[in-house]
Amino acid sequence: MMASSARHDVFQAIADPTRRRLLKLLSGEEMPVTAISEHFPISRTAVSKHLRVLADAGLVQERKVGRETRYKLEPKPLYEVTDWLRYFEIFWENKLAALRQLVESNGEETKQSERAFEVIENHSINETKK
Repeated sequence: MMASSARHDVFQAIADPTRRRLLKLLSGEEMPVTAISEHFPISRTAVSKHLRVLADAGLVQERKVGRETRYKLEPKPLYEVTDWLRYFEIFWENKLAALRQLVESNGEETKQSERAFEVIENHSINETKK
């Protein structure tokens, strides 16, 4: 097996909600695993495993300071996700444009219905006055 195939890709790494929370936490500052673990209801060993996946994907950098290892976000691999999502924006934009058109056309139909009801009400009021 090739070494590169054993590494996690960015999409696998961010698929887990705990790892996404780790990325958010590390976006603000460099932290040791003990401080990171305080933010999660899982063991320090489990946090370390998640950090290993993120490091394998290149999303966090590790730095030894004395006896502890500190972690910080490395955002560059997230550009791959951004580029992938950008391709699909056209589909979202088309759906949003269609939704906007539907809402606006519904708004026009509602206004026309309201005008029709006003005419009917006015006609009924005038008829009862006679």
